[in-house]
Amino acid sequence: MAKPEAAACSIVLCCARIYSKNMLIELRAENYAVIDHAIAVFGPGLNLLTGETGAGKSILVDALALLMGGKSSVEVVRHGADKAVVSCVFESTANAEAILEENGIDAEGTEIILRREILATGKGRVFVNNQPATVTVLKELAPELALVHAQSETLSSFDQAQQRILLDRFGGISTDAVAEAHARWKAAAGKLEDLLQGEQDRLRMVDLWSYQRKEIEAAQLEAGEDEALETEKRVLANAEKLYAAAMGAFDQLYEGGISAEVCLRAALKHVEELARYDGKFTEAAQQLESARATVGDVGASLRDYAEGINASPERLAEIEDRLAIMDRLKRKYGKSVTEILAFGEDVARKLAEVEDRDGILKMLRADVEQTSAAYRKTAAALTAERKTSAAKLAKLAETQINSLAMKVKFEIAVNSNEEESHWSASGWDAVEYRIATNPGEPVKPLHEIASGGEMSRVMLALKVAVEETSSKVTRKKTPTPRTLVFDEIDIGIGGRAAEAVGQKLKALSRGQQILCVTHLPQIAAFADQHFLIDKRESDGRTKTQIRLLDQRSSTHEVARMLSGATVTETSLQHAAQMIAASR
Repeated sequence: MAKPEAAACSIVLCCARIYSKNMLIELRAENYAVIDHAIAVFGPGLNLLTGETGAGKSILVDALALLMGGKSSVEVVRHGADKAVVSCVFESTANAEAILEENGIDAEGTEIILRREILATGKGRVFVNNQPATVTVLKELAPELALVHAQSETLSSFDQAQQRILLDRFGGISTDAVAEAHARWKAAAGKLEDLLQGEQDRLRMVDLWSYQRKEIEAAQLEAGEDEALETEKRVLANAEKLYAAAMGAFDQLYEGGISAEVCLRAALKHVEELARYDGKFTEAAQQLESARATVGDVGASLRDYAEGINASPERLAEIEDRLAIMDRLKRKYGKSVTEILAFGEDVARKLAEVEDRDGILKMLRADVEQTSAAYRKTAAALTAERKTSAAKLAKLAETQINSLAMKVKFEIAVNSNEEESHWSASGWDAVEYRIATNPGEPVKPLHEIASGGEMSRVMLALKVAVEETSSKVTRKKTPTPRTLVFDEIDIGIGGRAAEAVGQKLKALSRGQQILCVTHLPQIAAFADQHFLIDKRESDGRTKTQIRLLDQRSSTHEVARMLSGATVTETSLQHAAQMIAASR
């Protein structure tokens, strides 16, 4: 493999492919900001990105955010390039594959490949598994793949649905029962609605359907009748021509003085004479005899056909009247008698449904009432579970958040809306996390807190609280979401709080893949994979370089973060001690 110095920013970062569920495997950026070309291969556990201020550590986070459906800007295209390209590879999940199928995109084995191109003209293109897609598809996939907590915004945002999922995971709460009850109620309500919506139209159509059924039944049609009558009509309409043709053929074959039968009989006598003296003509004589017999049979058939022709004007008129009735019905109900009969059967079925309307409505309404009651009971039980878990999680989360150099009040509200319009497969609850980041302030929804660093720390504390609790219970866990990405989670903290953040990140990374940008050595010491991002000048251009550090290089980087530009022996020893302690 080429050395980094030989390939400027074209760096391949490798690690053993032992991946956890839903892990980000690879991230690429080409002509993106100050990156000309970089490939980062991430590993399981805690992936930390460090570097000097302004080196571009957040560039990779921003690139991943774009792949999760974030807003793009032409400003990310590297100067002089036609387009910027970012791409990544994730391990696939069953839900992600279902999303692909819904959007008509083929799955690619166990991996999902996302690519996004931002053209210098301002236009952009999206590809999923190398197939054209949209930003909407990326946004749909994001909750299954990665949750990015950037400084400027929370992408794949931690909305109420995600807050509910996290609460359910914390409490080991299953939504299977309410989902099943919702599906049964939805199906019953749908059948009733379809019947009621179509009822007025059906009642207006009853007279028409009745007339159509009577008209078709009165015709007493038989399948294939129209084809048989058309044939008979042609015969009757051309009786004289058919009689002349049949008798003319009969005369030529059998009856005339020089008919085929007479000629064959004469020829047969000569050949039989030959066969008396030369046996090789015996078969020829037999063939002539067979031909004469065939001519006789055909002639007889022609004679019988001619004698059977009934040039009856009355029968012709009768047939024409019958066909006229069929033609009129065909213009209304189908192209053939078979289609007319099928139409009549459909009309009869509709009339039967109208006649049975009261019984069907009574049955459907009873089914809706029964399934509705079952859903209410199941959803109410789910609400009670969530409220109990919400109080516990709020208390634990508040303690965790305040251990990260914050002083907050944290609450979780579970508001149920029993109106049918709010019923869903996950219940009727709206779960909202609320926080006050300063003493004396009222609690507000989580998304309204101003600082991205605070948001990242809150998310970290929440995740740790959930994971630590989930590991202690024996109940089945709610599936955990994707890769977690924290950008500069350490803003405004240091010392003991920074070490606490590092410990929490490490604890969380045991169950999920974590990517984190940090400035603090206390956090960097906990890395499972340590990436250094720095800027270098090459050919008069500034380029961002990304390197995966080995143990020695990682120790040197932590020492630099401790002492600044000049790394001393003391800082190296301190860094080694911090890394050893983190293990």
